Amino acid sequence: MKNILIKTGCLAALVLILMACNDTMGDPDYRLTEVKALIEPANGKTIKLEPLPSASVYFEWEYIEVEKGGTAVYQIAFDKPDGDFSDPVYMVNSGNNGFNNHVTLSHKQLNKIAGMAGIFPSETGSVKWTVFSSKGTKAMKAASENTITITRLAGFEEVPIDVYVTGEGSEGGADLSKAQKMKAVAGGEFEVYTKLKANSPYYFTDSRSGTPRKFYTADGLVKENGSSKVPTEGIYRITLDFNTGASTYTLVLGIGFYFSPAGSLLFELPYKGNGIFQAKETVTFKQEGWGRDERYKFRMFVKENGGAGEMKELEWGTLNQTDSRPTPTTAESYYYLKLLTNLTQWDNKWKLMGDFDGVPAVYTIYLQADKPYTHSVTK
Repeated sequence: MKNILIKTGCLAALVLILMACNDTMGDPDYRLTEVKALIEPANGKTIKLEPLPSASVYFEWEYIEVEKGGTAVYQIAFDKPDGDFSDPVYMVNSGNNGFNNHVTLSHKQLNKIAGMAGIFPSETGSVKWTVFSSKGTKAMKAASENTITITRLAGFEEVPIDVYVTGEGSEGGADLSKAQKMKAVAGGEFEVYTKLKANSPYYFTDSRSGTPRKFYTADGLVKENGSSKVPTEGIYRITLDFNTGASTYTLVLGIGFYFSPAGSLLFELPYKGNGIFQAKETVTFKQEGWGRDERYKFRMFVKENGGAGEMKELEWGTLNQTDSRPTPTTAESYYYLKLLTNLTQWDNKWKLMGDFDGVPAVYTIYLQADKPYTHSVTK
């Protein structure tokens, strides 16, 4: 009788356990708590934004304690000083796809956020930030909000659609109709490879005709109504960012044809003007046990900071990876260029057509505004 009672009791307990499991099995647990404290930047911190690619601000907060299983993800939110975060001006996931309790935002990102919060270029104002933690479909705002004071970059409220280089020191001279167009690499960001005369004025415009707006650069910034000069004649890679007001000048010392089988440069492509580098040379493929090796790419030698920096070697390689020889009907995209900082012997290379083995050919690089950066090999 005693054994029967024990077995009956165990069976009842098991039924209760199974019923409890059936009540929650397959249902996600959304329980979480709010972030208790924001750590960095501290409340009231002042940040003066800088037009440097490496400039950034680190944000951090306490992890929350999730009551039961799983982990929470985080979004950092920004709002105007009088906002309540019911409709933030900007939100972004934390690092590691939202699982970290920290995120690093560039000064360029913060400049954009400050603008969305109503702060004008070059002016100083306040922005609030906080964190939302979430699990499943449930999200919870942090217990606190921090205010930071931001001095925005000297960008432009009205960003030009097109930008040109002109003036006595430019390739086209003072004739505005011959101004060289800059490549639009992103919204409000432009780039050009061009030759400048030493100590001769040049400037930038938003049109090749009429009475266009005029811009110039000074101390790493883009400014309006003026002209610029460089102390050294040469080919320059110029970048202008009208969103942040930043500008950079890189002196291009030369571009060479890199023959991968030899692991060395075979010849230089002189600058011809309007972003074109070109040479007529003969390349003889290297005989290997498996056949003829014809792989190649290009190397570019530069000095940053307007030519004041140390010489650096960069690589022009394939934008679209390939491991096949082209044919006369190969798509133009085969030849598209991508600028790389990681130098290798074999990666990001092209192959020459068999017709060019030991035969004079014209090698041309096009770094121009109205087409993808590309190159060609022709007889």
